[in-house]
Amino acid sequence: MTISTATSLFTALVDDAGLFPPTSLHMDEALARNRRDLERGSQVLTHRFLCPASRLDRLRGMDYRPRRIGLIADTSTLPDWGDLPVDYVEIPLPPDTSVEELAGRLALRDGVRLFAEVPARKTAMDVPDGVGLKVRCGGATAEAFPPAEHLGQFIKSCAENGIPFKATAGLHHAVRHFDPSLGVDRHGFLNLLLSVCEAVEGRDPVPALRTTDVGHLVRMANAVPRETAERARKLLVSYGSCSTNAPIEDLRTLGLIS
Repeated sequence: MTISTATSLFTALVDDAGLFPPTSLHMDEALARNRRDLERGSQVLTHRFLCPASRLDRLRGMDYRPRRIGLIADTSTLPDWGDLPVDYVEIPLPPDTSVEELAGRLALRDGVRLFAEVPARKTAMDVPDGVGLKVRCGGATAEAFPPAEHLGQFIKSCAENGIPFKATAGLHHAVRHFDPSLGVDRHGFLNLLLSVCEAVEGRDPVPALRTTDVGHLVRMANAVPRETAERARKLLVSYGSCSTNAPIEDLRTLGLIS
């Protein structure tokens, strides 16, 4: 893999979800980590601080302000975030509501991007320009992890229709692996990224999602053309991780970043 391809694949890949399980940091701890990460300057991190709407007032009262904030809707109405640097709003798509209707209802200010969270099995939908989708890749129970076939169909649909998306939950490590505490295979973020590369080249993304062969995944990553990497990252905008260190360490261990 050339340096330029690695840059295209892995730059600004990981959002900071330190407030969320299983890490569940206190606000002051999460902000302190975000500040340290920003000072260290890893290109893998977006440094976007994901904050539930219900905790925005707490964030507003802190001395340190993140460079950018992703607002996660967990309240019935979105709060006014004033001059806080919110650039993404992520909200579950209500039942019997289209993404276009949701976007019109929220009427977000310029420069703030909407990501509507939908189940991985939901693929046929119209998404307005400038709006993206969000897919959940895991959670606290085995049932929260979508089958590779469902996630693959979601990715294929996004690739075919040019719909950008974000991912969240469950992507704790680079490579797919079995979690004995839940009795389920956890999706790997490298599997996810490479499955998007496969989809933009017109191939089935499911095999890349399902493989646990580390060497095979590394060889796939090293063989990704730069143009494919760029197209894939226009689709996979980023994913939220409660750890901002584990993704970097995994990529270093696999020899994919220096």
